[in-house]
Amino acid sequence: MKKYSFLLIFCISAIVYGQQKPNIIIIHTDDLGYHDLSFTGSQLYDTPNIDGLAKEAVSFTNAYSSYPRCTPSRYGMMTGTYPVNENKGYLGGIPDDKNFIKQFKNAGYNTSYVGKWHIGEGKSSAEAFGFNHTFAAGTAGGLGSRFYPFNINKRNGKVAKEVVPELEKTGIEGDYASDLLTNSTINFIKENSGKNPFLAVLAYYAVHTPIEAKPEDEKRNKKQLKSIDFGNTPEYIKEGEGRRKMRQDDAAYAGMVENVDENVGRILKTLKELGIDKNTIIVFSSDHGGLSNDGHKGERHLATTNFPLKAGKGHLYEGGIRVPLFIKWSQELKPRQDTKSIVLGMDIFPTLLDLAINKNGIDVDGKSYKTVLKNKDSWEDRTVFWISKKARPHSTGDSKMAVVRSGDYKLVQYLESDKLEVYNLKKDISEAKNIAKLEPQKTTELLKLLKDWKKEYLVKERVQIMKTNPNFNKKKNKKKKKNKK
Repeated sequence: MKKYSFLLIFCISAIVYGQQKPNIIIIHTDDLGYHDLSFTGSQLYDTPNIDGLAKEAVSFTNAYSSYPRCTPSRYGMMTGTYPVNENKGYLGGIPDDKNFIKQFKNAGYNTSYVGKWHIGEGKSSAEAFGFNHTFAAGTAGGLGSRFYPFNINKRNGKVAKEVVPELEKTGIEGDYASDLLTNSTINFIKENSGKNPFLAVLAYYAVHTPIEAKPEDEKRNKKQLKSIDFGNTPEYIKEGEGRRKMRQDDAAYAGMVENVDENVGRILKTLKELGIDKNTIIVFSSDHGGLSNDGHKGERHLATTNFPLKAGKGHLYEGGIRVPLFIKWSQELKPRQDTKSIVLGMDIFPTLLDLAINKNGIDVDGKSYKTVLKNKDSWEDRTVFWISKKARPHSTGDSKMAVVRSGDYKLVQYLESDKLEVYNLKKDISEAKNIAKLEPQKTTELLKLLKDWKKEYLVKERVQIMKTNPNFNKKKNKKKKKNKK
């Protein structure tokens, strides 16, 4: 009898703690910089819920987005590839065996995408890509306003160029966008808890412009700002084609960050109340660095600073691509801070697929860092790449660049002038001292890595676009006709 009782207990424990597939929640923010959390050093932005999540997670110091702007970065994350095409790509052309969402669906997962999609429509929509449930996940890259009505720009009263119809239909006077997105995700979690495992992506439109906070949040931060001494730090410095903001002193932006934190707290509370918090993998990150720089077109409202990281959104310096990344799974991962391993946004889905259903080996650029999360491996010597040929010197002040990071060293190549910069990030996180001429051997080594990567990937990507995107040749022909005229 004792033998059978033991077996019964063992089987129940195996089902509850070992055999059941974990739920997955990805909380993805828009324009949130690496230092836009109190956990990562902000004196103004108070983020207790995200801080608490980070302390119970594996947090990465060297985590990067795959691109310094939202659309290519999101494409890289969803596909596990380098976004060398620098736009939406063509999600509809990705075969099912390389589609991570469909892989999860095949494994029995219910899937949800709530919030900013902005990487395609039709065959490239969130629904076509494999998500069962979607809300406010259309073509829009932003909102006209944070407050209902969300599609009306509060400054000029005009309808936004890109609208989010579902938010407009759901909202009422006084509603705040991030709250409604969180409501939708919580409802999805409650409806699916205890059934099949779920994968939910909650992609906030915050903290992208427009910079609009709830009045009480902005008021609280204005009061807090009075107690912060910025010393001799200037408000702006000249950088790139414009300015870089050097202070976190915007009370409205602070309120937006803190509203995201409150909503993350609501998600965490829901998981705990449902008793599924321990067997849920939670990923928190951002699509790129914070909006800290403007360009030569004119001074704009800059939201934050990424200091001591250099530059911000749009740039391939650390401020534009380094992001917060926390991964929590109480049942399997021991909390710690990884200060060495180099990981990218394109690694997230290969890692989750490996963690959740032990499936690895899909032929994409991203890699599973499951062994890194379990502290069995370290990726400090990894070599990774970026390229940005669609610079916006007029709005964010960046230039056309290509970058390679290999171990502690990073090479920046200006594509229009061939100017080279090399930094040892271990010694110089601010990228203040260009050592390209001081270490010519290292410069040559890094430049060869970058040239070889560009030769392989840029040609390969162009061929793939031609094969998979039915509109590619049409666009090409239109350009030819215009040229003839």
